[in-house]
Amino acid sequence: MVRLIDLSVPIIHRARSEPIPARITRWDHREGARRLGMLYNVKGEEFPDGKGLAWEKLEIETHTGTHLDAPWHFGDVVEGKPAKTIDEVPLEWCYGDGVVLDFSWKADGEKISVDDVKKELQRIEYELKAGDIVLIRTDRDKKFGSRKYTELHPGMTGEATTWILEHGIKVIGTDGYGFDRPFALMFKEYKETGNNQALWPAHFAGRKKEYCHIEKLANLDQLPPFGFKIAVFPIKIQGASAGWTRPVAILPD
Repeated sequence: MVRLIDLSVPIIHRARSEPIPARITRWDHREGARRLGMLYNVKGEEFPDGKGLAWEKLEIETHTGTHLDAPWHFGDVVEGKPAKTIDEVPLEWCYGDGVVLDFSWKADGEKISVDDVKKELQRIEYELKAGDIVLIRTDRDKKFGSRKYTELHPGMTGEATTWILEHGIKVIGTDGYGFDRPFALMFKEYKETGNNQALWPAHFAGRKKEYCHIEKLANLDQLPPFGFKIAVFPIKIQGASAGWTRPVAILPD
């Protein structure tokens, strides 16, 4: 027996938390009958109970909702090879032992450093191994639905990301809006210092070490630090930089 925990946020019509929100057009059963009937010159009221099939049309970008970013999102070349698009990501990367690192105490916009990661691993008494899926807990999923959601998370540094990847890790995830710090803070640092390394350093770590990361996870506070499996298989979109996913943690009951 196992217990399953949903680690995703929903895709919502014109969600306040999304800079580019999805638009969902819904056809109920009567409209479904009308549209299906039009194909073969049948009136909607001729269907049983005057009802056909309900369905929806979505206008959505690949980075809306809980999604897995492919290496192609970070750059076109990694480790001397063309970067993988989401349909090329090996399924083996997307299932493994989960490890939760708790940084819920970090302030909004704060950096998560190598030292932070090392101390958290010492605290939970865990050593990373190849194939682990590392989850960065910030608890900012509790702010999903707020207009300021995009500004309310700490972010990984490039050095901390690289340090994790050097252990044979291929997938890291966060329950914040973004893997790096909020956009405005990165641009502010760049304008103040003139150092463009301030811009998306954790994403761009993927230009040197091949990996994927998950953004907008949820419910990491319901998980133990380790001792569970996680599945994060993405939707297969040809040539895309990301794919929507419904991550599931699988725990012994």
